[in-house]
Amino acid sequence: MNIKQWLKSDYLPLFLIALMVMTRFHHFGDVLHLPDASLAVFFFAGFYRKKALLGFLLIMAALIDYVAIKNGTSDYCVSAAYMFLIPTYATMWLAGRYCSTFKTLQASDLVKSVGLLMLAATSAFVISNGSFYVLSGKFDALSFLEYVARVEQYYLPYVASTLFYGMAGLAALKLIKLLPESLSSHKSV
Repeated sequence: MNIKQWLKSDYLPLFLIALMVMTRFHHFGDVLHLPDASLAVFFFAGFYRKKALLGFLLIMAALIDYVAIKNGTSDYCVSAAYMFLIPTYATMWLAGRYCSTFKTLQASDLVKSVGLLMLAATSAFVISNGSFYVLSGKFDALSFLEYVARVEQYYLPYVASTLFYGMAGLAALKLIKLLPESLSSHKSV
């Protein structure tokens, strides 16, 4: 099986699942942990048009959060707004699905993909944080502008980590597309 065949096979979802499991416990990362790759995982799940993978990854994300909270991670972010992670992640999945129409991965397509990735990550930030403000019950005394002033510090790490994973994935795809079939195939003896 060559690399191009592997990308179209059932192995890619396993890579995406593993990436989410390895990174989801620490949303912004630290010295010992990578930042959360969940948004990029949903983007690439959409990019490869794996419809069933969207539902599976939503369940997996909730399960990872449950296990993390049971093992001592704060449950501060779990509220009625938690259900809005569904449209948050669906936004990323739909952006990835749309980007999959850029077949050539030429520079113009990559620029469009990165732009759409940034727009989707920004939309995901607004959906998840806006719903948390409205539904969590933790900000009743704050005006919307006060809330925005408090959460703006989280926007850049949220979008930057998604762009990092997304651009790394898109670059890998570009490199794989450039490989001649003879170099990308693995022959068994």
